[in-house]
Parts: sequence; structure tokens; C-alpha cells
Amino acid sequence: MSDGPNVLLDCGKPLFFQVADDISPIKAPEVRLGDAVRLHVRSLSVMQKEAIVASSNSDVIWRLSSDEGAYLNGFDAAPCPLSFLTTGMVSSYMNEVLALAKQRGISIGNVRLIQDNYYTMKGSALRGTMIGGAKNIDLEALVDSDADKETLTSLVYDAVTASPLNGLMRGEKESLFMLNHNGNDIGLGKAKPVGNVLGAVKIADMEKLQSGGENDLIRKAGLSPKTVDTNSSHGSSLADEQDRLLHIRGICTLRDDGVKQIEQQLYNPHGSIFHFLSDEKGRAPNAISYISAGIGFCYMTQLGRYAKISKKNLESYTVIQDTHFSKGGASGGTGKPGAADPVETHVYIKSEHEDDYVRTVLDMGEQTCFLHAFCRTDLKAKIKISKYE
Repeated sequence: MSDGPNVLLDCGKPLFFQVADDISPIKAPEVRLGDAVRLHVRSLSVMQKEAIVASSNSDVIWRLSSDEGAYLNGFDAAPCPLSFLTTGMVSSYMNEVLALAKQRGISIGNVRLIQDNYYTMKGSALRGTMIGGAKNIDLEALVDSDADKETLTSLVYDAVTASPLNGLMRGEKESLFMLNHNGNDIGLGKAKPVGNVLGAVKIADMEKLQSGGENDLIRKAGLSPKTVDTNSSHGSSLADEQDRLLHIRGICTLRDDGVKQIEQQLYNPHGSIFHFLSDEKGRAPNAISYISAGIGFCYMTQLGRYAKISKKNLESYTVIQDTHFSKGGASGGTGKPGAADPVETHVYIKSEHEDDYVRTVLDMGEQTCFLHAFCRTDLKAKIKISKYE
């Protein structure tokens, strides 16, 4: 049975919407590398979260939401955290494929990108040995073009390298943290500290958020098809001992107006299909906003999951997360591989527990977060080129 009320649906707000200009409570951080994203995300229940995200290359502030399925006793009311990173990745790759093809004079018609992400979870949460992992991705490009396969293969490989996400995917970047417990900044346990502080930035009051524009941005379909990887069951992701493989797919195509359409399928743990929209011109959240939201949502799930496994209540928990990316090598005209700084996460927890337990919550959240594992693991893409049909 799912935990508590279905807040995301009961509140009556759209799952995703453009925040009204006059009450936008955040702005993007100062740009370091080319683009920057600030995310405020709070827990609404054990597994339901909402976030507001501001990107330096857009004037639009977006409210996004996330939930988990039966595998975590969630309501499956909104996309899971991993779907956001997959959506942002495949959207970013599409940006670079199109821009690079134009630069190289390669004529392409219809194109569809199919991306598979894989993650692992092994060990015991209560013994402190559980750790999340990320594996290499599979990317298939179905392209309508007269160019030969070698030319198209080079195009897609170079587009992956040009994506801003390349800065988190290649190399090993340990994320940075700050911890505030019951209104007081406290020292960290194992986590590495953020070198700077937010200063006057305050946690946004999300209760007042109202739609100020586009909100037809997400659509839920039926359950994802089952595959050989599907082996989850109700509540299975809450087990103390785990050894499992997660598999999620994103399929990206283009609307006639250039807005990207991404279909997300969650194979294991088994969940629903969601359809996203993404755009770099402000008509929907851009690629790096989805990427950043995925990291923040995933980390929030792990905080709540560890507290539930350890049978201790957290009164509230919120994060403010900054991510810094370069412009795209092709779409941003840099001609360089995409780059990024380590993710910076400021964690705010209210609880009746001792500081040492809260430090453990932060550390276990980082240790079991699939997307912080993605950042600290050197990953590659296996690419396949097929004829568009």
C-alpha cells in the first residue's frame, strides 16, 4: 500500500508548469562554465517530491514533480527521478546531433534516438554497505539520411562528446555537500564539503507557486512493457539487502515545430510510461534542467528511503542544488567536449534525531544515489546506427 495521501494529485496543480513571473522564487546561480542551473526540491511525502528549476539560458522558471511506483510504495503519479536524467540526456544528444549535422553539411531528415540507462544497487543499507552504481549507456540513432554509416556513426559519437552532460559522464566527479540540521549548519561525515556557501539564498516557499503559462508538458501512458530485466515487486526497493539492476529507456523524436518529444519507459523496477516535452527556446524545460532535476530528485528519494529502512522519521527535508555546465560543443558553438563542475548540494533537514544520525542520512543518500554514482563513474556510450523507419 502507498504511503500517506497522494499529495501531487490532491493539490490540484499540474505536475509540470511554468511558474508565474511575479512570484518566481529562485534564479540561476552565477555562470562559471557557460550555463548553470539552480534547483530547489522538497519532499511532499515519503516518495513524492516537487521542485522548481531555474536555468541561466532561459527566462522561464519551471515547477516539476516526481514520484515512485509500487516498488517503493509510491503512487506512480509522476515520473521517477531516473526518468528526468534520461530525458535530459537524450534531449541534449538530439540538440548536438542536429547542430553538428548542420555544421558538417550532413543532410538528415527524420531522426529518432533510443537511449538505455542502467544502474545497480548492492549491499545492506543498515550495515552501511549499500551502494548505488551506474553503467555504460546504449544509444541507438535511427536516421533518415543519404550519408554513409561511418559518417553517421562519427556524427553521433561526436555529438555525445559535445553534450554538456559529457562533463558529468566522463571522468570521476565527487559531489559536494553542505548540511543544515534544525536551522544550524553542522559538519559533514564522509561527504566532501561545498567550497562556497549560498549566502542570502533562502529555501523557496513552494506553497505559493502558481502556473503562469505552459503546463501541458507531461503525459502518463500505461505501464512499460516487461523485459528480461523486469523482476521488481511491491516494496522490493525498500529491502535492506539488495542486489539488482535498474533499466530505463528514453526515446526522443522531434515535433514539426522543433520541440523534442521524449517517451520514457521504466523496465526495472517496473513503472509507467511518461511522455515529456523539452525545448531550448523556453517552450518546455531545457535539457540541462531535466538533468539537474533528475539528480536532485534521485538524491531526495535516497534520503527518504534510508530513513524509512532505518525506521526513523524526518520531519522535513529539502535541497538546494547547483549544477554548472559548459555550452554544447556544437549547439553552443564552442567546438569542445562538454564540461561540468561537481554537483553542489545544500541539504536542509528538520528532525528530532541527533546530528550524527542526520550526517549518516546525508552520506547514505549520496552513497546509494544512482545519479551521484553516475557523476563519480567514468562512463561511455555504446552507439548503434540504424535506418529510420
